[in-house]
Amino acid sequence: MKLNIRVLTAFVMMFIGFAAYAQQQEQPDIFEQAEMEADRLQRLLYLEDWQTFYVDSILKHDYSAMLAEYEQYQKAKVSNPSIYQSVQDKWKDKMDEAFRKVFNDEQWAKYLKNGAGKAQKGREKRKAKAEGKK
Repeated sequence: MKLNIRVLTAFVMMFIGFAAYAQQQEQPDIFEQAEMEADRLQRLLYLEDWQTFYVDSILKHDYSAMLAEYEQYQKAKVSNPSIYQSVQDKWKDKMDEAFRKVFNDEQWAKYLKNGAGKAQKGREKRKAKAEGKK
């Protein structure tokens, strides 16, 4: 009877371990996320290959830099969520500035229409609110 309980416990522990490992493997890393977003924008905006290359490069660089800045704050044990939001806003603004240089006017308008314009307005509101507090 004790042997059955030990075997069952070992099986359950292995299952939990495999489930955690599988869940971890399902989440794409930052470079995969950048590639997926570049592909999405290519389909949405009908980007040419050279534009997709630049978008992919911009996303990979800026996502990596944003995560590095997050990690600095995490190591410093910063717990204020508004600081993390301001870091994200800063890097999203930089991405949009770079995208504006890559997209033509029609692509830029469609990009803004598909959610980026609303996101930009949200970032501007947060920035104005933060400056108003100072």
